[in-house]
Amino acid sequence: IVHALAQRAALALIAAAAFFGAAPPAAAQEAPDVMVKRVAQDVLATIKSDPAIQAGNEARIRDVLEAKLLPNFDFARMAALAMGRNWRSATPEQQKRITDEFRALLVRTYSGALNQYSNETIDYKPLRMNAGDTEVTVRRLVQRASGAPIEIDYGMEKKADAWKCYDVIVAGVSLVTNYRDEFNEQIKNGGVDGLIKTLADRNRGVAAK
Repeated sequence: IVHALAQRAALALIAAAAFFGAAPPAAAQEAPDVMVKRVAQDVLATIKSDPAIQAGNEARIRDVLEAKLLPNFDFARMAALAMGRNWRSATPEQQKRITDEFRALLVRTYSGALNQYSNETIDYKPLRMNAGDTEVTVRRLVQRASGAPIEIDYGMEKKADAWKCYDVIVAGVSLVTNYRDEFNEQIKNGGVDGLIKTLADRNRGVAAK
């Protein structure tokens, strides 16, 4: 399931990179949809013009992810969503370990997605947002060169300094909660520490490759 999800998430990461390519100062905080439109063209132009990314340089791709994408995600909430009710039974130290390993898992799972960009375009849907809302869903449609368009939604929460993404939904499937059954099974068999070990082993294995 995870490998199939990773393949489907390639376009999601490309669109996410377009979404989160840059963030304005807190004093000039923008609405999520305005932010998307402002940064998309610049970031996608970087993807197309960066020779290292075009050559599939994974180190350069990870650098781009670390600098432009990851600071705009709430990985603690993402890990909590992936664990479901088991999150509350984990100690603060275990929660931090799981968050760190889950972050590394997502980075390494999707780091190859940026070099799959092939001139997709993004259609933006009107943002449904009321005054005072602290959680919204930002919706867009990725038009591919071939094949049906893919709907990609972002669950967003307004923090003190900026909007943060806590989930990416591709064609109606949450990339975060899709891990829940796997995580619950790992916890059932080996406890929370067993899940941490499984994630750490997986991340080391991918890094070795």
